[in-house]
Amino acid sequence: MDQHLLTFVTVCEKKNFTRAAESLHLTQSAVSLEIKNLEAKYGVKLLDRTNKYVRLTKAGEILYFHAKEIVNLHEKAQRLIEDLSFTSSGPLVIGSSYTFGEYALPRIIANFVNEYPKVTPSINIRNTKRVIDQVLQREIDVGIIEGTAEHPDLTIHPFAQDEMVVIVPHNHRLSQYKEIDAAKLASETWILREKGSGTREMTDRILSTIGLSPESVMEFGSSQIIKESVESGLGISAISEWAIRKEVTYGTLIPLRITDQSFKRNMYYVTHASQFQTKATELFIDFLCSNAVPIIGG
Repeated sequence: MDQHLLTFVTVCEKKNFTRAAESLHLTQSAVSLEIKNLEAKYGVKLLDRTNKYVRLTKAGEILYFHAKEIVNLHEKAQRLIEDLSFTSSGPLVIGSSYTFGEYALPRIIANFVNEYPKVTPSINIRNTKRVIDQVLQREIDVGIIEGTAEHPDLTIHPFAQDEMVVIVPHNHRLSQYKEIDAAKLASETWILREKGSGTREMTDRILSTIGLSPESVMEFGSSQIIKESVESGLGISAISEWAIRKEVTYGTLIPLRITDQSFKRNMYYVTHASQFQTKATELFIDFLCSNAVPIIGG
């Protein structure tokens, strides 16, 4: 790999020459020289730097975007070659949207590592849109998303199914019901996930299906905050059954289903269509499909 590019990417991500030097096991002067040589090669300034910060120039932003991809591809090639030894080992980078990543994935990872102890997984929790971007930029080996997606550079497969339910606090006027007519929700404040979230996409679909357009809406960036807000009486929401198992057990949240409606959604795993998969990635995908919630169509 081009050492100049690796040094440049590290400086960009550490935002500091000293920290970059420590990460690369180089002296600070060696890192500075690498960057100067790279700027001389391209004939442009790549970084604005002072004693307090390192900031990318426009040219630096362009180079970082492509250099990061080159570094990721080099690391992936090395791992694929190492896989030829037929050992199930090495890093596995998983990106997951919030609901699956926070409430279902930890158990699956624990069981996977128990079976393949030489694989070292790391997890990035983002919304669906960001997970897709990470796959496209080859920042992760496999993504898990809740919403729908289409892209010519992606391979997308359904592997499990989830059901969305309406949730209210235990002392809510509707908490005595298991099923309700949609009209009874018309005057409620709805607490929703942010745009770009798979849960938000499904909630918007639910509201459209039942013909509701809430006058009062709040947006929060995680299911945990939404659950706590509903428990506090700020409003109601629609959320995955996976996400409320503890709250239902303790009786703090009440799940409601809408009469004559069922809101199930598919979960998908996503990989880059043009790249080889490491053995660890292939093993994880097989394990994921075998150990997730009952598959679509059931």
